[in-house]
Amino acid sequence: SEGLRDRIWWGSASNATAKWAAQHAMNMQSSTLKEDESGEPFHVQQARQIRIFRQAWAEAGHTREPRVSVSRSIFALMNDLDRAYFGRDESSDQIGIIDNMRAVFGRTYAAEPDVLVEELRGDEAIAEADTLLLTVPNTLGVDYNAHVIESILTHVAPALGWR
Repeated sequence: SEGLRDRIWWGSASNATAKWAAQHAMNMQSSTLKEDESGEPFHVQQARQIRIFRQAWAEAGHTREPRVSVSRSIFALMNDLDRAYFGRDESSDQIGIIDNMRAVFGRTYAAEPDVLVEELRGDEAIAEADTLLLTVPNTLGVDYNAHVIESILTHVAPALGWR
């Protein structure tokens, strides 16, 4: 397929695999978890991972611009149902073990839209990436997830200059 090589993405869980993906001319997708390589907050480690990827890309001499995406769970609390599902308390990064790897799992952002805007402005990895993937709870159904996405698109994205 014409241009297929430019559309391949590598899901990178560590700084080393980010570098590997860049050396092999693959776009990079970094999820809501990565290897805990420094003990720093998730978004700080993920931003470093993206910078390592971009540096390795440049060093490899690839001619096209790579793409980088990060995933986040973001919920604008617009009504009582949103608050019931996601408004319980402050979310923070979590540490866990997955496939014998100490992993840091990124927090869930859930707040009133104006608070979300300020919190998301401080997320270094979102600032470094060119694409943001929203993770949604598919078990809550299509209608509710359409509401979740519409709330972000209408009440959060414009204030952050997202398109």
